[in-house]
Amino acid sequence: MPKIPVNGVGLYYEETGSGTPLLFLHEFAGDYASWEPQMRFFGRRYRAVTMSYRGYPPSDVPEDEALYSQDILLDDVIGLMDALEIEKAHICGLSIGANSAVLMGLRNPDRCLSLTVAAGGHGSVVGSADRAEFVHDFSSRSDRLLEEGMEPVARQQAEKANRVPMKVKDPRGWADFRDRLIAHSAVGSAYTARGVPLKRPSFYDIEDDLRGMTVPALIIVGDQDGNCLEGSMYLKQVLPCAGLHMFPMSGHLVNLEEPELFNRSVQDFLSAVELGRWLKP
Repeated sequence: MPKIPVNGVGLYYEETGSGTPLLFLHEFAGDYASWEPQMRFFGRRYRAVTMSYRGYPPSDVPEDEALYSQDILLDDVIGLMDALEIEKAHICGLSIGANSAVLMGLRNPDRCLSLTVAAGGHGSVVGSADRAEFVHDFSSRSDRLLEEGMEPVARQQAEKANRVPMKVKDPRGWADFRDRLIAHSAVGSAYTARGVPLKRPSFYDIEDDLRGMTVPALIIVGDQDGNCLEGSMYLKQVLPCAGLHMFPMSGHLVNLEEPELFNRSVQDFLSAVELGRWLKP
């Protein structure tokens, strides 16, 4: 299994294909394998790379909570790109990966050919009650992970409303997602919950920066993904070069739930970017 030393940890990655690099960033409940339908599809056209963050086996799992943060995650992504000699890449992220893609576009626009922001924006809300619910969700989840272990928390998370659409459409695929989640590290997941989503900025707090970001972006969100609708719509309004694709009757796991639609949408976006045609009328 290929692991590369980056920022003091070993990061697991896989790659396939050749050509322009396309890097996939997974969600909180995912890992490198979450992108298998995309690796198979885009590996025919791109140098497709998937990774597991620190805290997500087979990558190393630091035992120090201070070694997990949004900035550290971004440093790890850039470090992996450097180690693989990737100067620029299309960045495609889901959930935590989507928010990280946006922040990477702000911090390292010179390394980004484009951004696919799928199921992003969780926690970027106007209402204080909604924000408090977001904070409580990740805080209580991290506490339970350390107290109860991975399995009970994973089983509950897999049954959340925004993941049920996949269970209905593809029960076999959903069961595989659930079982992979159960196998995650409780420590790595708990410290990621505390260090990344809880400490990253809300999109509303960085509006001026977002309005100045010109990296081409495709925003994808399922219409049943209640946690991400507001943040995704807001991002579409403020990013100068963003388009929006809303998947009907779809939840949070859009790349696994609707792989053909997802792959086609992203491929059309990447082609438009590479032809210089991702432009607002």
